[in-house]
Amino acid sequence: MAFRLLSRQNLRKLSASFTLLSPSQNTLLSPSLPALRTDVISPGKYLSPFYPFFNSWGVRWASYESVNLVLSDDGKPKFEIEEVEPSKKGRYQTKRRLKLQRKREKKKRKEANKNDPRRMRPKGKKIKQKFPTAEARLKYKIEKARLKEAMLVEKLKRYEVEKVQGPVAKPEDLNGEERFYLKKVSQKKSNYVPIGRRGVFGGVILNMHLHWKKHETVKVICKPCRPGQIQEYSSEIARLSGGVPINVVGNDTIVFYRGKDYVQPEVMSPVDTLSKKKALEKSKYEQSLETVRRFIAVSEKELELYYRHVALYGKPQSETTDLVHGDGG
Repeated sequence: MAFRLLSRQNLRKLSASFTLLSPSQNTLLSPSLPALRTDVISPGKYLSPFYPFFNSWGVRWASYESVNLVLSDDGKPKFEIEEVEPSKKGRYQTKRRLKLQRKREKKKRKEANKNDPRRMRPKGKKIKQKFPTAEARLKYKIEKARLKEAMLVEKLKRYEVEKVQGPVAKPEDLNGEERFYLKKVSQKKSNYVPIGRRGVFGGVILNMHLHWKKHETVKVICKPCRPGQIQEYSSEIARLSGGVPINVVGNDTIVFYRGKDYVQPEVMSPVDTLSKKKALEKSKYEQSLETVRRFIAVSEKELELYYRHVALYGKPQSETTDLVHGDGG
């Protein structure tokens, strides 16, 4: 049990702001204030007359008691403390909300795992198998990898878009002096468009047109970029945007010129490009397909080395003993 310490003048001001609920009950309530609860209170904290008007959620309550300001028989205000039973409804609602939140998170993870190419595998229960020889183990792995490769190729067919011819620029309009001037201008300016793991999609062409609104040239930086991929990006972007590639800097940067008679199109994102979300999904499947093909190549090389070893030295002694032991058992 604890009390709030207020001076006599502050009590008068506080009692003037409260209204009497009924003549029979000497309880004073304020229509704008919630029911007050008390805690283990330090006296210095409540000396301010404005404390009851602070936010109630700023205090952590340790007990379930309500403090009411009432009038005594002689008309003097005083505080009464009334114990209140804690509500069980809020506790059950909190548990129910927590269960629903965990259920939603579990469903979200399941959907993400369902579309994850790393979790793709042939249908059926996953069984741990023991192989009598290294040859059988390698052949089994190669067979499974080829099945996954076929599944990934089928998935990638969903993201194929029919190519439509975009605006065509005239590269023959630029002479040597103009090309030299544009190269120098592009070196001084810092505007660029990045190409990441999604590759060339509608957002890249849209950003290029936005840069061309105020600049003649724009740099397209490709990171990460495989050897030779920069040339593919150059031809693809030139077809979609209508820009002229005037310079290739290193192995990851292309400089595009917008053209002499450039007019910004109404639809700056081409129709025959993927959205940002679908481009990311396609990049995941392409990355997984590349990894599977690399694994198949390494496994076939291991199988070839195994055959060469058997031809020179015969089968390993451990495999022979395992087979003899298996036949005898």
